Parts: sequence; C-alpha cells; structure tokens
Amino acid sequence: IWARYRAQGDAGLLHGNQGRASNRRVADATREAVLEAYRLHYPDFGPTLAAEKLAQRQGIVVDHETLRRWLMDCGQWQRQRRSNKYRSRRNRRERFGELVQFDGSPHEWFEDRGPACCLMNMVDDARGITLGFLSEQETTEAAMRLLWAWIDTYGIPQALYCDRKNAFVLDREPSIEEQLAGIRPQSPFQRACRRLGIELIVAHSPQAKGRVERNHGVYQDRFVKELRLAGISCIEQANGFLQHSYLPAINKRFGKEAAEPEDAHVPLVDGTDLRDVLCFEENRVVSRDFVLQFERRLYQIPPGLRHRPRPGDKVVVRKWLDDTVHFYWKDKPLPVQELILTQP
Repeated sequence: IWARYRAQGDAGLLHGNQGRASNRRVADATREAVLEAYRLHYPDFGPTLAAEKLAQRQGIVVDHETLRRWLMDCGQWQRQRRSNKYRSRRNRRERFGELVQFDGSPHEWFEDRGPACCLMNMVDDARGITLGFLSEQETTEAAMRLLWAWIDTYGIPQALYCDRKNAFVLDREPSIEEQLAGIRPQSPFQRACRRLGIELIVAHSPQAKGRVERNHGVYQDRFVKELRLAGISCIEQANGFLQHSYLPAINKRFGKEAAEPEDAHVPLVDGTDLRDVLCFEENRVVSRDFVLQFERRLYQIPPGLRHRPRPGDKVVVRKWLDDTVHFYWKDKPLPVQELILTQP
C-alpha cells in the first residue's frame, strides 16, 4: 500500500476493484425473477419467510438478507424499527419442563376465508418448544385439552405461567362458606393443576410471559400465511396441518437445547386417569330420598349398597370432557341411576 501511495498518490489507496461488479453478483435476470415471484406470491411476507417459501415452492434459492436488501432497494420493504420501553429480560429456566408458559391468542387465523378463532398455545421456557391447537374460543375446556396433550407428549411440567383470565384462574373473593371452610376459590383448571402437582404462576402483565406472547407473533405471521398457501379455512383441517406439518417444522427451526440436559417433566403415576383429573368438579348434597341433582337432572342412589352416603352428605360430581357425569363418595365411585321423569 505504501508503495502504491508513493507511486500513485491518493489514488493508490483506493481498492483496485472499486466500481467493478463483483464476481459473485447475482445476474439481473435472476434478481428480477425473484422480485417478480415475491410480488406475485408473497407480497405481505417478511424477507425471511419469503426466502423459505421461494426455495420450497418455486425452487429459487436466495439468502434472506439479500432478498431484504433487494426489496428495500425497490421500495417493497421497510426496515422495522422498534422503540419499546426498556425491560430487563429474565433468564430462561435451565431444564425442559421446569416452567411452561400458557396462553390463548384470539385472531383471524383464516383471514377472510373463515371465522375468527383462538390459538391455545404452550411454550417451554427453557427450550422454546411449542404445542398448540385452534379452538373456537379461549375456554377452560380448551385449556384442559391443551394441558392433556402436553402431558401425553412430554409429561407433567413443574409449573405453568398464565395470565389472570377466568378460563385459567378465579380472581374473586371467597364466599362465606369458603371462608368458614378456610379455602380459596379455585377454577376447575386450578384444581386440576393442584391434583397433578403443577404450580400455577399468575402473570400480572403480558411482558411477564413474554416468551409465549412473542410466539403468538410468530404464529400470527407464519401460521396465517401457511394456512393461506395450503388453502385451509376450517379448524379441523388447520389442527391437522398444525400437528403434522407446522409444529414439527417450527420446533426444529426455533427450538434450542436447554442449559441442563435433565428433563424436569414428571411421568403420570400408574393408574392415574386424566379424564378424572382434567374435568369439572362440583359438590352435591344427598336429599332425604337419596337423590342427587346435577344440571337439572336427577340421579338416584340405589338401595342395597354396602357403603352409601346418608341424606345431607356431600357427594363429588365430576363432569368429564366427553360430557359424561361421574359421582364419587369418599374418593370412591358411587353408582347411581338417572331418573327419567315422564310428563303426565
């Protein structure tokens, strides 16, 4: 460089390839073909997702940063700048299953091709592994079905992080009867988590469970477009696509290894029936004629039982997710017969 400077002056400090096209430069025809395919098929896709789809569906391989630069040059994409309030980020938990974030995301998942519905979603805090399904609404039953699916797939997590929605937790003062009994009101979901030994942690802001909130953003960008490309417009088909195609791909792409290899999930105790845990539970009082009433239906406790409750005793009624009703007394099944009342 010093020799060039002595020989050529300031001009000797300039790179010799300045102003020349790079040998690795993409041909103009290829660049235009990529931009045309983007305009035609993926006009509202981000550069990263668009680059993936161009490779998968059109066989056009282009780096997502190259595509981003091309789109910005021709005015089809703007740099996304965020200026949010500073919040210190909590470190991830160290083990898979130590904490799982849980939430629902109502959204127009089918855009204008179908009704709005809700994504029930669980995200592991340590690995970022996600599991979810679409439901018509964010209900307690949908929350139970999602937890059931997680337990079937991975085991029982140590803790769940959710918000204060009534589908998950009850946020009311205890009744007089509850105060006298010294108990706090619990939702069916809280009760099920307690029986499974799962700690339920309630978040006081969306930022507290930011991992699942950010995951909703990924779904609302990628999953909506995947459903559009697949021509899916109903919940049943979307859930099939979600389980067999989207979730394996998204977990492979965004999942990571936990800091500690030990799995914190706990297996189900032998003999535990999740139908009897993830259910709706209430108490009913035995009447003088040994009849129980539940949801405007009457059930007779038959005579001749060796052990049966007396009038005034409380019986536990559990309604399973398949809508069947089961009665228990002293933690044992209580046989009953439904009374069919005929109109005179």
